[in-house]
Amino acid sequence: MINDNDVIETLDELETFLRLVENGGLGLENVAGVALATNNSDGRPFVAVLDDSHKLLLGRYVSNDVYENGKDMIRYGTKKPH
Repeated sequence: MINDNDVIETLDELETFLRLVENGGLGLENVAGVALATNNSDGRPFVAVLDDSHKLLLGRYVSNDVYENGKDMIRYGTKKPH
C-alpha cells in the first residue's frame, strides 16, 4: 500500500501528511500510530500508518533527509495547532 509516486520530500510535507492522518483526512479507520521504517527489499525509507495490530494501513516513501530529520516529528507529533 505504498505508492512510489507519492514521495514526501520535505519536513513541511511530512507535517502536512501527519496532520491529515491525525485529523482523519485520509479516511483511514483504526489508526493507532505512525512510524518511520525502511523497506526490507530495497532499503528505501518510508512513513507507515499502523493499526492497533501493527498492520500497515498506508505508507509513503520519504526522502533520506526527511527520514533522518523527521524522527522527532513522528515521535512527538506536529507542534503547530491543528
